[in-house]
Amino acid sequence: MIRTVTYLLAGVLVTSTWIVKAEAQANGNPTGGNFAKEHPRRNEVNTRVDNQRARIDQGRKNGTLDKQQAQQLRANDRAIKQQEHADVKANGGYLTGAQQKQIKQEENANSQMIHDEKHPQQ
Repeated sequence: MIRTVTYLLAGVLVTSTWIVKAEAQANGNPTGGNFAKEHPRRNEVNTRVDNQRARIDQGRKNGTLDKQQAQQLRANDRAIKQQEHADVKANGGYLTGAQQKQIKQEENANSQMIHDEKHPQQ
């Protein structure tokens, strides 16, 4: 079940990233520094991804996640960040509400996978 959800999430992320990247080839992208921190939608995305990465690292340290599980969960986080970068590039440095909603759904799914992998009996 978890493997199926993981593959489904990865497929959706890869497909949507590919489509947005194709649309965003010529637009500017102020991606780093204070701009991303001060933009509320981007800041929320970045904070959630950072928190999820910390949860994965903590799972590796305490042994609740094995190496393969951690790698897959980190790959999901990377795909979410790639999606955010592509969306931002397509919109001149900003995330729209709809883009943030989609990213939030992807983050929620990955967060649930992190929990499920760390707590298989619950």
